[in-house]
Amino acid sequence: MRYIKSIVLSVFFITFSAMGQDVEQAERKPGHENNNKFKQLYDEFATPNMFRTGSGAPGPEYYQQQADYKMDIELDDESARIYGNEVITYTNNSPDELSYLWVQLDQNMRAKDSKSPLIQGSGFAPAVQTEGFTSKYLTDSFDGGFKIQEVKDMNGKDLPHMINQTMMRVELPKTMTTGDKFSFSIKWWYDINNHVNGRGRSGYEYFPKDDNRAYVIAQFYPRMAVYNDVEGWQNSQFWGRDEFALPFGNFEVNITVPADHVLDATGELTNRKDVFSKVMMERYARAKKSYDEPVVIVTQEEAEAAEKSKSKEKKTWKFYAENVRDYGFATSRKFIWDMMAVNVGGKDIMAVSLYPKEGNPLWELWSTKAVASTLKSYSRMTFDYPYHKAISVHAKNQGMEYPMICWNYGRPNEDGTYSDRTKYGMISVIIHEVGHNYFPMIVNSDERQWTWMDEGLNTFVQYVAEQDFGEWYPEALSEGHEKYPSRRGPASKIVPYMGGDQDFIAPIMTKGLNTYQFGNNAYGKPATALNILRETIMGRELFDYAFREYAQRWMFKHPTPEDFFRTMEDASAFDLDWFWRGWFYTTDYVDIGLKEVRKYYVSSTPNEWIKNYVEQYGMELSDLPPLVYMVEEGSDEFEEGMRDGTLLDSAPTLKEYLMDNFDEKERQAMKTPKYFYNITFEKPGGLVMPIIVEYTYKDGSSKRETYPAQIWRLNDDEVSKAIASDKEIVSITVDPDEETADIDTSNNSWPKELRQNKFEQFKSRIKN
Repeated sequence: MRYIKSIVLSVFFITFSAMGQDVEQAERKPGHENNNKFKQLYDEFATPNMFRTGSGAPGPEYYQQQADYKMDIELDDESARIYGNEVITYTNNSPDELSYLWVQLDQNMRAKDSKSPLIQGSGFAPAVQTEGFTSKYLTDSFDGGFKIQEVKDMNGKDLPHMINQTMMRVELPKTMTTGDKFSFSIKWWYDINNHVNGRGRSGYEYFPKDDNRAYVIAQFYPRMAVYNDVEGWQNSQFWGRDEFALPFGNFEVNITVPADHVLDATGELTNRKDVFSKVMMERYARAKKSYDEPVVIVTQEEAEAAEKSKSKEKKTWKFYAENVRDYGFATSRKFIWDMMAVNVGGKDIMAVSLYPKEGNPLWELWSTKAVASTLKSYSRMTFDYPYHKAISVHAKNQGMEYPMICWNYGRPNEDGTYSDRTKYGMISVIIHEVGHNYFPMIVNSDERQWTWMDEGLNTFVQYVAEQDFGEWYPEALSEGHEKYPSRRGPASKIVPYMGGDQDFIAPIMTKGLNTYQFGNNAYGKPATALNILRETIMGRELFDYAFREYAQRWMFKHPTPEDFFRTMEDASAFDLDWFWRGWFYTTDYVDIGLKEVRKYYVSSTPNEWIKNYVEQYGMELSDLPPLVYMVEEGSDEFEEGMRDGTLLDSAPTLKEYLMDNFDEKERQAMKTPKYFYNITFEKPGGLVMPIIVEYTYKDGSSKRETYPAQIWRLNDDEVSKAIASDKEIVSITVDPDEETADIDTSNNSWPKELRQNKFEQFKSRIKN
């Protein structure tokens, strides 16, 4: 008899767990593949191997190529033309044999026959600014492509080569095997573009009032492409958007410019005494000991005096840079120059700024301090800054980065006044571009393929660094700003994009050239995703540890997206495949809400559900164990129970009814809930996320509960939670601090009358 009863009870509980549905008569549906959002990313990820491990670390056979450069560069200020003669020494550390090399000629994007303008769809707008109309339709296009004069081996013999738009293939005299080195030279020149016209990453700005130029020069030399275990040669064409994949190497560079120019560049200046005056040397010595305020090396008065005449003499600045992936320099007679020291990990680094008088007073106040602050913040989040300096150069409409040097916008009005937008924009772009020293100049991801790996990760750390800056320099904050007003990072900032038209949104895991809304896709969304991962899902301690692990594993190496994803999991014990899939591989959005809230009472009288169950299976009530019968408030059974007193609405009565099922110790430990709720959460949005809930009670107190994202693992549409409470719940709010990027908060509150007010508050914050 006991055996038969156990079978009966098993059937009862199986049926009960099926939410009251008749298992035998359930609708049969066709089979399907595993489409669970918690499925592991084995299909998306590359298979681990000896080069890259399943943990996300470099494997025992990991390799990378090396490209060393010796360059002699001359800038002709009168004609705005640059000449170069370089020797590249390429080392094959791969296990592969190479019969040719690929060299990047990025300036060919500006060649007369460039295909770059032809890939952009265009049409006439109803109205066009006169400047843009003239430059686009009424003038000849600028020819700024490389003029390759010769490509030779070290014996002076011509090397066969073929130029395909922005790529040049150089044929090797003999195949390179593992460990081989090959040196060859390239002689070239090109006309420098005005970067203000056309928003180039490199070029000059012309100042008509004093007839001078300020140059920010990069992508100026033929550069080796990357060869690695993932793609072989990364020789994807440069169309103007996707930035650069480059190998590491050592650079010995001599740059000749007019003698009255001020110049700084990637690398250590090796002939400082030859190019600095005695006064400049004295100021430089003071700057190396100044940690609080910048020391001016070239004053505004001296720069303004230099603007008034142009030297016919020349001066050569010599630099050496070790283990960098690229090179850039800035030069002008207009530059003011200041520096200060910042201690990072027990080592003094020089924070440096170059700017014309047009940048003041804003730049003399905040540029170098922003550089110093950035180095401290990023080093805390990743690794100690390994180079000896970081330079911020003022350039109109610019925001671009290279090892140790970057160009940044932010120009006051002519009378020296400036808005908060200009000030914060300048500080933010400096933080961002200096931060690029870490991503991708050191953690050297492939920008040509995965823009988000440098821009997104960097924008995330930028947000952390901006908050640090506001804390360390509160005097920089305008009235009404208690914290630095970051433009990207907080979840609410990405809501308009993620809730937008799906026809114009691409997954983050898309080649940058092929994305819609480039800024949101490559910068904003990945930065927000990582901020949510840090603040809401993992917590700062675990996230920061894993993020540092990734940065330190891959500093001075070439990581892939899988290396990042795997390391974050490996170092934290968080299974995040659901997160990467949703945020990075899809365009799903977050929308989690309250579908319904039902209040229950308990009864000693069998309810209609159990009566129907017993009848259906030919059982007797006496066959069942002692049961607590749930009665929904407002139902017919509830009304009946209120009349006849069978509702057990007090904890003592409930305990008395159940006592025979517990021993004395268990009785003493029993909770005494008075209120029972069944809360159903729904997920109209596709993104899986934790459910963050705030319960507010009648006595004014509140409690927060975070249900992990795995709560959705068996039902992607809705899930219910049974709550037994000793206090009456008067309101429930999902995502009360709007930290999950929920695109629709109108369904986030109960009772419903609270929803509209919450939604209006949310819209107001988004707008502001």
